[in-house]
Amino acid sequence: MTTFKLLLLPGDGIGPEVAGEIGKIVGFLTSAGVGSFETETDLVGGAAYDAHGRPVSDATVALARESDAVLFGAVGGPKWDGVPYQHRPEAGLLRLRKDLGLFANLRPALCYPALAGASSLRREFVEGLDLLIVRELTGGVYFGEPKEIVTLESGEKRAVDTQIYTTGEIERIAAVAFDLARTRRNKVSSAEKRNVMKSGVLWHEVVSRVHRERFPDVELEHVLADNCAMQLVRQPKQYDVIVTDNLFGDILSDVGAMLTGSLGMLPSASLGAPDPETGRRSALYEPVHGSAPDIAGQGVANPLAMIGSLAMALRYSLGLGSVADALEGAVSDVLASGVRTRDIAPPGANAVGTGEMGDAVLRELKTRLARA
Repeated sequence: MTTFKLLLLPGDGIGPEVAGEIGKIVGFLTSAGVGSFETETDLVGGAAYDAHGRPVSDATVALARESDAVLFGAVGGPKWDGVPYQHRPEAGLLRLRKDLGLFANLRPALCYPALAGASSLRREFVEGLDLLIVRELTGGVYFGEPKEIVTLESGEKRAVDTQIYTTGEIERIAAVAFDLARTRRNKVSSAEKRNVMKSGVLWHEVVSRVHRERFPDVELEHVLADNCAMQLVRQPKQYDVIVTDNLFGDILSDVGAMLTGSLGMLPSASLGAPDPETGRRSALYEPVHGSAPDIAGQGVANPLAMIGSLAMALRYSLGLGSVADALEGAVSDVLASGVRTRDIAPPGANAVGTGEMGDAVLRELKTRLARA
């Protein structure tokens, strides 16, 4: 059997609870002969700060580099509100993205038929929704310098965040989006703010050129980011692949997530460039939701986004696309059977806990692989 090295970084809040369901599935896949999964667990976020005084250690980053895939839970919580800015729990995730070169963030927004009624939009707007937001992840305003708060001579304070993009950064994320569109419905929507931002002007120019020179077979449209947010609420099924920068991608992907009924449902992948010799990419997979400290430790968190993140790892990092299909199909089967965690249960319905939902998915996965 092929051996795969996975690094689990459960993090804070509900992170350890939802990440625990990954262990059940990985253990079964090993016993079923799908592959030999070697897993190692380490600290990140607030948990790492408590242990090491920093949100991710050098040793953990080294482990991430050596792994075939990193599975990340969630970080943060009010416990760490007072820590220095550079050591906040979220800084651990930002360092992993930067040090591993994870420039391409893939955030699918898929509405399962059984959950169409859970969306805040009417069923006809979201039923059958299947869009993918491709977010540039290591540039833009989150990483640009200067980034500071300074006191002026007048005594006023001035805050500065700097939006920076280079031609190469835009080219590579555009290429990822066009490549993925070719495997879907062959349409890319590029979202920026060229009407008021110079970085948007460059973004529009570079994406247009990459399309013209390398992907003329793919349909391309340009949309202002604020209009894109409105259109996601107005008519979301008009989109296939949306490519955008770090800041707008952060916002638009959360809008896309809520179209499906719950942030607890959606996974994501963060990918680096392929190694020129081996073709291997550094990759980190995580649910879109946060650490939800208000429900941490109660065993009620929805693990489906974490399980979906494992499915994305199976597909994009481990070359096990058919197993990923089976796992995603198992999630759909469970939802179709009416099993719900609290966040997606209708009012008055009985809801299962984190472990029960994980067990239900595992049962359906076993059934699907037995039929294969």
